[in-house]
Amino acid sequence: MMKRLFSAALLTLLSLSGAGFLGASLAAAAESVEVVDVEGQPLGANARRLVAALEYLGAPLPEDLVEKLTAASADRDAKRIQELLDPEVLCVVSLNPEVRTKVARGPAQAVLQQGGFTPFLIKVINQSTVTRQLQISSPQAGAVYSGAALNSLKRQAQTELNRNENKKSASDRFLEVELFQASPMTVRLSGLECEYVLALIYCHEAGKREATLAFDVGAGTQDIGFRGEVPILFTVNKAVPVKLSIRDFDGTPTAARLVFRDQQKRVYPLQAKRLAPDFFFQPQIYRQDGETVLLPAGELEMEFSRGPEYQRLTEKVMVSASEPQTVDVKLQRWLNARDFGFYSGDHHIHAAGCAHYDNPTKGVTPLDMFKQVKGEGLNVGCVLTWGPCFDVQRQFFSSTADRVSEPLTILKYDLEISGFGSAALGHVCLLNLQNQTYPGTLGTTKGWPSWTVPVLKWCKEQGGVTGYPHSALRVNPPQAAVRMIKDLDQDQSESLSSQEASQGLLPKPFASIDEDGNGQLTTQELTQALEQAADELPNLAVPEMNGGGAMEICVSTAEGVCDFISAMDTERIPEWNTWYHILNCGYPLKVSGETDFPCMSSRRVGQGRVYVQLGDVDELDFQEWCRGIQHGRSYVSDGYAHALEFNVSGRSPGFEEVHLKEAGQVEVTAKVAFAAETPRAVAYGLLDPPEGKRAVGDTRILHAPRNSDYVTGGERLVEIVQNGTVVAQKAVPADGKVHELSFTIPVKQSSWIALRQFPQLHTNPVNVIVDQRPIRASRESALWCAETIKLLWKNRHQIIAERERPAAEQAYQRAIQSYLQRAQEATQFD
Repeated sequence: MMKRLFSAALLTLLSLSGAGFLGASLAAAAESVEVVDVEGQPLGANARRLVAALEYLGAPLPEDLVEKLTAASADRDAKRIQELLDPEVLCVVSLNPEVRTKVARGPAQAVLQQGGFTPFLIKVINQSTVTRQLQISSPQAGAVYSGAALNSLKRQAQTELNRNENKKSASDRFLEVELFQASPMTVRLSGLECEYVLALIYCHEAGKREATLAFDVGAGTQDIGFRGEVPILFTVNKAVPVKLSIRDFDGTPTAARLVFRDQQKRVYPLQAKRLAPDFFFQPQIYRQDGETVLLPAGELEMEFSRGPEYQRLTEKVMVSASEPQTVDVKLQRWLNARDFGFYSGDHHIHAAGCAHYDNPTKGVTPLDMFKQVKGEGLNVGCVLTWGPCFDVQRQFFSSTADRVSEPLTILKYDLEISGFGSAALGHVCLLNLQNQTYPGTLGTTKGWPSWTVPVLKWCKEQGGVTGYPHSALRVNPPQAAVRMIKDLDQDQSESLSSQEASQGLLPKPFASIDEDGNGQLTTQELTQALEQAADELPNLAVPEMNGGGAMEICVSTAEGVCDFISAMDTERIPEWNTWYHILNCGYPLKVSGETDFPCMSSRRVGQGRVYVQLGDVDELDFQEWCRGIQHGRSYVSDGYAHALEFNVSGRSPGFEEVHLKEAGQVEVTAKVAFAAETPRAVAYGLLDPPEGKRAVGDTRILHAPRNSDYVTGGERLVEIVQNGTVVAQKAVPADGKVHELSFTIPVKQSSWIALRQFPQLHTNPVNVIVDQRPIRASRESALWCAETIKLLWKNRHQIIAERERPAAEQAYQRAIQSYLQRAQEATQFD
């Protein structure tokens, strides 16, 4: 906050975020301020708290004024205290005996600092002696954006950012106002006949600006005839354009993620006043080397990083308003996956819709998104155009990487079929498209297929790569139990006998569900078993098949047109559970990492990542990177956990299979690394969600109060998974170092083997083929896949367009029969 001094130069130099207290000799010719008859002791206490608060805000009063106030307070001289403070009063708020509020302009100069909060003294004359909370508002205050989806902000627990949104595109929202009511000040008025409070006023424009300030103590307390508000002409000094010199760990110019905070932890630039390239729903901003940021003068804390592979560092920055300034940002890595041939990407990012603002269906430009991608240290960012933004964002599509791309940072526009076409049967991500116009649609969202398989096939025909996003298929135990009774209860006993239950797929063995041992399964017993199963990985609880995401994946995988299932943004157990079951049936489905920014997770792109093995390259080829996803030459991670090498008998994921003539052993080797500092959140498995283990890893919604805490050190449990079952494990320290691991794993039948650390990391599998037999690891997995297809058809077949329904039904039946056949084969291989 800016300290009021006699010298205009000093006033600017010593400011933090706005004009502060000037000496009385500089007070403008102002309206007189009434001196109130009030007891001196409580008013003196109020004055001392003001002095302390302004000191805390970085806007201390001049020393001589503090000395005089201290003496007057000690003498309990209420008149003298008012004489000293009244010249610094911006507004006088009067509450009459009926608690009606009126406001008058005070004598203080109305000087603001662009880009920062300025403290002003407000005198409250309280004839009513109420002890309510005083409130300040302004028609010039509020968000400059509009259109963010409320559901998206609810998931982010940031609904306050949607208050008073700028629906009418008003151009005069340059102000933000609040009362400083933290300690040592108070939230409520004291009830004293006279006291002083602090208003904090922010302006994001410079020059002369007239604004209206209004005060009240609750609904119905405003005075008639607009006497509860006062117009003020502010002089707004320009903010400081601070140039940023951003250097990567190797000294090369780059981009960075930056957060600027004052000592109250307020973020600058103010989020409510942000438009592209800065996003209001993120506390951070992104800048490239040589770019500037407007900041208030004074001391700020700068936090800087470039994604989870970099250290999170902080420095104090003193911003000077008297001369040009450059702030050096020197980034430091704790790990570089490129040293091991891996290149990171987020295959699911949006530039419009959901939490985007102003015109969310129009969205932002490739340059805005490129800063996000590069600033998070991603090598590849796939920006997917979807239904609500299709008409505008489709202009950025190209068969090759966008022209903003750099050799090691690529931006490519492709499609998510969501919000149109087949969305009711599942969303799909289409990567490496050469053409985004489906035949017969004339470049619109109308006329697309109403189920996913034709869309995936069309993508594959043009050399694209296909998969399903936000793939967690969720279980609803009470509903699932009722459904099982309804479908299998042949004798209408409202329970299931062993014979009846054998016609379906139980989440647990019959005997373990039948707690009372009466030979019948009740709805309550089934519900309890399903609740237990939903927290296990893998599990046989059949999901409801009535949401979005990967619903048709068992069909499209059987049809041979699905390359990957997405992970790392929704709940980890149901994500990986679906994948495990399909792998157990012998289908070569791969896993890829995504964020679905900002619809699922708004904090940053790349919260979920895929690391693709390309070797040592100086320039990325997007097609090769996509082929790496298609073949599974990759691992998925949140960026704080890494499998830098993973080999089964010398074979890496996505390259070659291991062949054994008969049952035997394989040697598994790996190099893993875990960050020494990881965010304390449900997404990283370091905060337990109230919903239980089944919600671990989820980035969609806030499962606990949002915090910015980090966990340092600890251990991570690395597990070797064979056909979905953990067969070996070792604890590894989270110390930022690379650790070498080795395991000897017995293999009795053809199997897939992968490495994981729940919920942060999973490699794609290496297949081990015994005696040339295909992988048929689990009869139950095949039955689970078949059951999901049957339930999905039951729930959603009417949504498929009538002309498409016969072909869809044939594909569904082919898939069901394929899984049933593989279930039978699995029994032969046991």
